[in-house]
Amino acid sequence: MKNIFIIFVILIFQSNIAKAANDAAGFESEVVFENKVSYFNKWLFDNGHFKYVNKKENKICENEIKFSQAWYLQQCDKFQGSNNLKIKFYKNRWQVHPKAEPNRDTLIYYLWKTIDHIKGTFDTNWSFYEIKPSDEPYEFKSNLREDKFVKKQLKKTAILSYILFEDDKIVIDEVSPKNRLGEFFNDETKLRSNSVGKSMVGYLAGHAICAGYIDSIDTKLNDWPLIENTLYHNQKLIDLLNMNAGDHKHVTDVAFWDGTSNDDKNLDVYMKKMNGKDKSKSKYNYHGMLPNLVFNYIKYKSGDQFENLLEDVFQKHVKIKNSVIFFKNKNLPHDGQANSMFYADRYDYLRIARTIMNDYQNNNCVGKYLKNIHERRVKKNTTEEFEDPAYNPSDEYGGYFHMAYSGIKDRVVFGMSGYGGNSILISPETSTITVINSLHYRSKPSSKFHYNEKKLSIKPIKDKK
Repeated sequence: MKNIFIIFVILIFQSNIAKAANDAAGFESEVVFENKVSYFNKWLFDNGHFKYVNKKENKICENEIKFSQAWYLQQCDKFQGSNNLKIKFYKNRWQVHPKAEPNRDTLIYYLWKTIDHIKGTFDTNWSFYEIKPSDEPYEFKSNLREDKFVKKQLKKTAILSYILFEDDKIVIDEVSPKNRLGEFFNDETKLRSNSVGKSMVGYLAGHAICAGYIDSIDTKLNDWPLIENTLYHNQKLIDLLNMNAGDHKHVTDVAFWDGTSNDDKNLDVYMKKMNGKDKSKSKYNYHGMLPNLVFNYIKYKSGDQFENLLEDVFQKHVKIKNSVIFFKNKNLPHDGQANSMFYADRYDYLRIARTIMNDYQNNNCVGKYLKNIHERRVKKNTTEEFEDPAYNPSDEYGGYFHMAYSGIKDRVVFGMSGYGGNSILISPETSTITVINSLHYRSKPSSKFHYNEKKLSIKPIKDKK
């Protein structure tokens, strides 16, 4: 009887975790999802995609005073019309379900939803740290070649952009065809990072150390009142950077071990959950709270110079051409909380990757930091349900970068990986970078949304002498 009861408790516990995973995967919030299709319809119309909308005039709105209560009650602030698309909505999800096989119409809607999120259409709790463009942005050289395989991949998958960078030149540069998704974005559209933003925080940590705000990767975070009485107290920064903080008994990538979602992104709530918890034996445990914790530790240590630090990195060092954005949860203590969700255009993602590669090659202060986190990397040994997707076949992790990629484990590679198939691989030894911005990815090899990561990401590095 006792054994039956234990099994019952375990089943209930796992059910709660599974529910939290279903609700939280893909950067979910606790806010009930609303299909704000009228905003989508207006976006289609305003951007000239007239073939997808049926505009309908509301005569009442013409007679009401603009911005009056009656005007709003008649929904005159919203687009008056409809679309003719066959959209599959995924309830309580910001993005396409990872096991879905969506049609083009559905992809169009969720592409809009992700890129429009920075306008606050869906969630007014968020504001942003926007880093303005450089006065002298880095300009790329190109020596382009046609690659039929890349073109074929972009025709059938949900890849938005593919760039191959070799020996300081762009050699392959492709976007989704117009009749696929290419008509809905351009080179200046800010694309969602998902977990690629975690690696951005890891890179910023190196700059915070080099700027003198943090002593080293072996610094303990004990001067930060937020982590008092938690298992993160008396831990080294490197353990947090490596997702190796001994918190695996209490939190996963999607949920706390009481079955509640960890998608709140509120560090104060997170620390209350961790209050009085003891550190377990160090073990790689990938989740989104640690990068946000480190990001806000950088914010705490840099004080009123935090935004200047962001400008120094992206504006002055990377030399971005268009503005880039980090999320900020504005309705929280400590003047809001920084969040690792990141947006940049497809070329600025490459500018960042190129700068990381140059830092490593030039062995400057940040380059030494990158070499240090590579040396201090840890084994993933991932056996959990939420292990790496097929587009990210790596065995090690360091400083919020994925390392030791399958087929090129003998090469130093810094990998960034995010939901939906977003992937950036940087090989400083071969001066090779691949950048993939993607809306949706399926691990199932037979799926049309399963792109060939071996040929797109691994092979260019493997074949380079």
